[in-house]
Amino acid sequence: MEDMKVKKLIVHTDERGWLSEILRAEELENKQFGQIIMTTAKKSIVKGNHYHTRKKEWYCVIKGRMKLVLKDRATGKVEEMILDGEELKTVKITPNISHGFKNIGGGMLYLLIYIDEPFDKDNPDTFPEQVVG
Repeated sequence: MEDMKVKKLIVHTDERGWLSEILRAEELENKQFGQIIMTTAKKSIVKGNHYHTRKKEWYCVIKGRMKLVLKDRATGKVEEMILDGEELKTVKITPNISHGFKNIGGGMLYLLIYIDEPFDKDNPDTFPEQVVG
């Protein structure tokens, strides 16, 4: 999964709370805006389990803990990682990488997702493939 990238984020904290830049324009190949999604998952819930042929996604867990499973459809290589709101990171998921996640924390999971093209119900570019049970 050579084009996948995990980036540890810098978190600026003071007495008011914290701030972190999740994604910057220079990190995108396509400079047009896609869409931002916020999703939640209850304890032990699995979501995703699909792949795209053209879309790129960036995941960032804002709160909670999840297991992310990635499978390269060309090589069959599988990679698992833990993302936690206590250690902010972004993960770039490229086309033809099947992906799914499971909330492995004790409470609600909050996941922020940027997708580089808006969802089109007539051409969704989302194909099911189970990688997390």
